Amino acid sequence: MGFPFAHRVLVLVLAASMLGVSLANKDWPGFGFNYTAWGSHHRHPHNHTNGPKKFIVGGSEKWRFGFNYTDWSLKNAPFYYNDTLVFKYDPPSNTTFPHSVYLLPNLRSFLNCDLRRSKMIANQTQGSGNGFEFVLKKRKPYYFACGERNGFHCNNGLMKFAVVPLRRWRY
Repeated sequence: MGFPFAHRVLVLVLAASMLGVSLANKDWPGFGFNYTAWGSHHRHPHNHTNGPKKFIVGGSEKWRFGFNYTDWSLKNAPFYYNDTLVFKYDPPSNTTFPHSVYLLPNLRSFLNCDLRRSKMIANQTQGSGNGFEFVLKKRKPYYFACGERNGFHCNNGLMKFAVVPLRRWRY
């Protein structure tokens, strides 16, 4: 009976999407198509890293109220196994807010800044000096948040982010 019109449109949209994605990656040789060079010793530049790295969470902004850490994590991704996240923040004083670092158990807790089942991994003083270091050791999503003021810093201060470490390719 032939290919219904809706199926033809779907195939056309899928083909155009695949072509658009393959053309978007300018680092691949050829005409932009997914060139993997099977059988050759071509190294794909996106899969090669030089070993574990340390990231200061927030960069020069450190771990503070009002900075968008979700945006920071997206701009600094990808993160890999054995990379280290360094949380730096000032200890509580008359001029600074106290901060802490919590590991939330799941996406729902992360989205709602629900700290009830979370685990404190750094208290209010552990971020001073060289900071608190957390190594990404498992293949799972990690959800981080500031737990101060019952989640106020997480909800209103944007002090939360998630990372999913990738496998580091070896050649």
